[in-house]
Amino acid sequence: MRPTLIAGIALIVLGIFLLVRGGTFTTQKDVVKVGDVKLTADEKQSIPPWVGYVGIAAGAGLLLAGARKRV
Repeated sequence: MRPTLIAGIALIVLGIFLLVRGGTFTTQKDVVKVGDVKLTADEKQSIPPWVGYVGIAAGAGLLLAGARKRV
């Protein structure tokens, strides 16, 4: 298989996964810093659904590009 086809399939699968299950990531934010003492807070943020749609569209584009190279 060509690398473009593999990358296209991977992007499509990842995009579908993000749409179905959703995705989150955690960031750390400094709340208070006094001398050597630092308090941090973990903040969960969700990945918006449009990222999944973009992944599916990019994957489809790579699949089409890989299929055209073959012919």
